[in-house]
Amino acid sequence: MKKILLLEDDGALGRGICLALDSGSAAVTRCENLLQGRQALEAGDFDLLILDVNLPDGSGLDLLRQIRRTSAVPVILLTANDMETDIVVGLESGADDYITKPFSLAVLRARVNAQLRRGTLPQAGALELAGFSFDFDRMEFRKHGVPVELSKTEQRLLRVLVENRGTTLPRETLLDRVWSDGAEYVDENALSVTVKRLRDKLEDTPSKPQYLKTVYGIGYTWAVK
Repeated sequence: MKKILLLEDDGALGRGICLALDSGSAAVTRCENLLQGRQALEAGDFDLLILDVNLPDGSGLDLLRQIRRTSAVPVILLTANDMETDIVVGLESGADDYITKPFSLAVLRARVNAQLRRGTLPQAGALELAGFSFDFDRMEFRKHGVPVELSKTEQRLLRVLVENRGTTLPRETLLDRVWSDGAEYVDENALSVTVKRLRDKLEDTPSKPQYLKTVYGIGYTWAVK
């Protein structure tokens, strides 16, 4: 039984989400404010967190940043904040996905199921590439021996790219592999944002990348060196 924590202060919306997600394989615990959310996290472990950003007693982003200090649990942000800068801040803070209101419950279910499936995928092990060390088992990443911190979304994107290095992967393929079962469920801007974050962390000159390269009009590739 997968355990999901939903932090949503809108009562009607929260109840609707619970009805949509509760099933024989998943159970949802709903909280209405940050205090309740922190208490629930202290009381037990969860397989997935769904956090509203604007809450009566503060911001869900603050809770997300706190969680990321000690945990890599998948987190979906669920918010009415739909500006590009809002999405960038949410992903930079460690969110694995970002869904803006209003939304379809079917889309939410698909993206929740995608996150839960990824939590059970087997890991590939370590890779040594041109001064990089990528250990996906231990979630340890190094550039010339120096540790690099990557979010779970960045890790998934990096893994797809390096396991298919030398091959150009279309944007649609990356959206499907990294975020959900179908590109229609994902804001394509999320891919561009994540690529930029990876370049900033891994490339010596992000504006002229040697490894994570853009193939214009198609997608991205991890170049073979």
